[in-house]
Amino acid sequence: MQTIISPLLVSHRLSLAPSVPRLLNNHHRAPPSIRLSSHRSTNSLRLFSSAVAAAAASASRDSEMATEDVQDPRIAKIASSIRVIPDFPKPGIMFQDITTLLLDTEAFKDTIALFVERYKDKDISVVAGVEARGFIFGPPIALAIGAKFVPMRKPKKLPGKVISEEYSLEYGTDKIEMHVGAVEPGERAIIIDDLIATGGTLAAAIRLLERVGVKIVECACVIELPELKGKDKLGETPLFVLVSSA
Repeated sequence: MQTIISPLLVSHRLSLAPSVPRLLNNHHRAPPSIRLSSHRSTNSLRLFSSAVAAAAASASRDSEMATEDVQDPRIAKIASSIRVIPDFPKPGIMFQDITTLLLDTEAFKDTIALFVERYKDKDISVVAGVEARGFIFGPPIALAIGAKFVPMRKPKKLPGKVISEEYSLEYGTDKIEMHVGAVEPGERAIIIDDLIATGGTLAAAIRLLERVGVKIVECACVIELPELKGKDKLGETPLFVLVSSA
């Protein structure tokens, strides 16, 4: 699991594993001669070729996104707009306060724009926002890239039928939930939150979406606290952040 962070602050790195090789390997193991006389055989080959092409296109989109350069002067403005509050909510915690970023219209606009520029034209159909501050950044990103926004909420916040995933806290456990039917198998999603610390909530969101057959393209956060090693809990899911807190 690797993290992509704007190289203005740290180095940019990531390699997304394409899903094409399995299809290609199956293709290479095909018999040396294939009879094309029947309509069914021709259709099967056409469907197979279409599947390979679709998988290759998906892998190409992911690879382009993983390697694109995000050096941008807007990052410095975003970083400087985030206020740090010491000893909140308890002694020893350096709280990353994004409310000052939201008060700065230019910094807020640039934050959304950087995510939109990264994910537009990448065939993303789902933007999943983690409660609560993922609800601030997720909807404008979803609207701009033409995706639906799916709220991932704490227990007993969503009406109707839900599916849930449990995760561990420092003391005890918690759950994250989303509506049944909010996403479909095969959809491509990004998961948005304001900050990754220990990574437990994002990891639960990944598991929840993967259980219903969604492809997680990437997790995206404004801020990372790298000393807490939250990215280690995300497994093979890539992480993209704008600001790394020292």
